[in-house]
Order: sequence, then C-alpha cells, then structure tokens
Amino acid sequence: MLLMAVCFCCFKPGAQAQTKYSLDQHILLEMMEDRTAAQTRVMEGISNTTEMATIAVPAAVLIAGLIDNNSSTIKKSLYLAESAAATTFVTFGMKYAFKRSRPYLVTPGLTKVSGGSGPSFPSGHTSVAFATATSLTLAFPKWYVAVPAYMWAASVGYSRMYLGVHYPTDVLAGAVIGAGSAWLMYKANKWLFKKKPNVNDLRPVF
Repeated sequence: MLLMAVCFCCFKPGAQAQTKYSLDQHILLEMMEDRTAAQTRVMEGISNTTEMATIAVPAAVLIAGLIDNNSSTIKKSLYLAESAAATTFVTFGMKYAFKRSRPYLVTPGLTKVSGGSGPSFPSGHTSVAFATATSLTLAFPKWYVAVPAYMWAASVGYSRMYLGVHYPTDVLAGAVIGAGSAWLMYKANKWLFKKKPNVNDLRPVF
C-alpha cells in the first residue's frame, strides 16, 4: 500500500493525455523527469543494499545466537535465510515464465541510470527486501523492528522504479511475493519445530 501511494503521488494528471503509454510507463516517465544527480546516487545506494542486507541480517542473528548459545535465535537465523532463498527461487521462476521486457527497453524516452538485466517481472530486489523485512518482523515481532525494516524494503522498491529498471507492477508483485514467501516459510517452520509432547506427560497420574 505504501508503494502504491508513493507511485501515485509521483504521477501527474497532465501525463494522462499521452495515451500511447500505459499507466506503468507514465509513472516511470514522470519519475525520470524529477531525477537529480544527488537523488540518483542515494537511490543507487539504497538499491545496492539489498544483497548485503539479505546476507548480513541472517548472519548477524546467527552470530548472536551462537554467542548466547540460544537455539531459538539460531533457528530464527535459519528461517531468515530460508525466506530469502525461497523468494529468490519463486521470483526467478516467475521472471523466466513471464519474460517481461525491462521498461527502458520498450518505453520511448525512458532511460535507466543503474544496472538491470534479465526479465523485468517481478522485481527481484523488491521481493528479497520484503522477504527480509517480513521474516525479520515475524521472528522479532516488535514495532521498532517492523517499522525500519518495512521502510527500508519500501525504499528499495521505490529505488528500482526511480532508476528506470522496473515497472510499478513489477515492484508491487515483488513485495507480495517476498512477504508471502516469508509468511509461508514462517508457517512451515512452526510446523516443523512444533514442540512434541513428552511421553512422560501422557502417563496417567494416580
């Protein structure tokens, strides 16, 4: 919802007269017109944090668990890594199933200012960012974890549009896939690690 609101805030009604473009393309063209060198550097920096965060967050949780000898924290680190792996698998499967061209390749006048290759739909950076934010929030359900995590994930999605390498619909789909993959892995882990009743607890007490 946050990403959708940002997209439409950037969309100016006057651009609707150009009927040869889709709404996706209109939004990217409007964002391109508002680019500045300083903002572009910031957006590239945000976009580039994705891979680092995907590795650093589970690793940091794992190290904390090992230091404290806390098996619960160690399991959470594995869950974080599993969520990122699952969403990556789903995202790349969908990319090569849909094979949507990158927006800068098919939108006259649109230029990219960062790397972006392969099929466009869905956004891999966004899906991994939202998988990390969602899994981190589910593992540590505190507002001071959720708010910065989702703000970062949303900024990654916005940066991919700002840089001209993804459509808004690519980003929205990536957010849904990432959050959904993390939630499914959370449920799967709860089922796998569900505490089994002790045999002694089942014996009748006389």
